[in-house]
Amino acid sequence: MAKSLLVISRQAPWSGPSAREALDIVLAGGAFDLPIGLLFMDDGVFQLATHQDAKAVQQKDLSANLQALGLFGIDEVFACSHSLAERSLATPASAQALDSAAIAELIDRYDQVMTL
Repeated sequence: MAKSLLVISRQAPWSGPSAREALDIVLAGGAFDLPIGLLFMDDGVFQLATHQDAKAVQQKDLSANLQALGLFGIDEVFACSHSLAERSLATPASAQALDSAAIAELIDRYDQVMTL
């Protein structure tokens, strides 16, 4: 049986390649039917914000990748409620908000955890 993987994305979509790499890893894992989850924390929650103008900062828009998660069987998408609140962001419909205790339980559920 394949080991499960939780990818924790902590970088804003405009801060470098880490945000895109995290999504690419999750989508690749989903394509191979691996048990995989995605958790947005810290500035990574900015990836879930709507109406971003990626061209303004000369970056590629990640919204299409986020919308494709369901098509690749990625149903385990979470966001840190503390990170959302700190940045005055609403909980998006595409992710389940978790507090610190729930995040600790989530991490324990997965065999491997990767942070980008």
